[in-house]
Amino acid sequence: MTSELREAEWTASREMHFARVEHLIGDYLVQRAEGAYHPVLDFLFTYYSFKPGHLKRWSPGYGVTLTGPRADEYAQFAAYEPAPSGGYRVRESLLERRLSAVEFTHGLLSATTTRPPNLGCFGLHEWAMVYRGGEAALRHGTVPLRLGHAGTDSVVEKMNLRCTHYDAFRFFTDDAVPRNMLRLEPSGRVDREQPGCVHASMDLYKWSYKLSPLVNSALVTDCFELALDARTVDMRASPYDLSDYGVDAIEIETPSGRAEYVRAQTRLMDRAAPLRSELIRRCQNLLVSGGATARATAE
Repeated sequence: MTSELREAEWTASREMHFARVEHLIGDYLVQRAEGAYHPVLDFLFTYYSFKPGHLKRWSPGYGVTLTGPRADEYAQFAAYEPAPSGGYRVRESLLERRLSAVEFTHGLLSATTTRPPNLGCFGLHEWAMVYRGGEAALRHGTVPLRLGHAGTDSVVEKMNLRCTHYDAFRFFTDDAVPRNMLRLEPSGRVDREQPGCVHASMDLYKWSYKLSPLVNSALVTDCFELALDARTVDMRASPYDLSDYGVDAIEIETPSGRAEYVRAQTRLMDRAAPLRSELIRRCQNLLVSGGATARATAE
């Protein structure tokens, strides 16, 4: 399925996209250059490999041709090629090279939608990352623990660790690993991922940008916006005292705090569901297009 965008259409979309990203990240780049720490955005631009410049770059997605004289601006990007009828489009060969990534993403997200949500983890993964680890386990520079080391360890020991997300579990301290109700392995992602997990919602950003520019920028930015809010909840529920950064704690060590976390987790899950479905749909379309391209090449 292919389409064309007139120059006036796609340049307007590109300008709106740039303004949206600028609004979301604000003065982050200036502040980072000055050595400032941001507990949410630093994570989104370091743990995830998509840099601010990548996020700001607009793409229409696979199968869309940009027309008009200004389409030549895309000649500088290796992911684009001249379209047969004029203008520029995402390279067909790029889809061929990334088909395995599309298949994996489709399989993972489809499997996630089939499982009931687990809303009983209470964000304890961040606590498990410092459990009995002392100062060496702290992951946010000089930011102190709200309850100190002994208080943090006590919370982990009084509550059950129910993490289902391998990429959080792999950062657990050695003492925390056996306390988790599941022993997670990287090969088991497809078998364990569930829609209630804050990190599963956050990772929709990762799966979308890994397919960029095959996936259009609007969807990637929608997923980024969700990740921004998910990481904020993640940090609010963490053992760190981030009040100096305007991040109020969700005190998951208390019944009221746990209830607040579940409400926030549920809101994120509800927002993630349509984005996950849309990303699955895009993957399905790409797999169909990839199969058609492969057949045409063979012929």
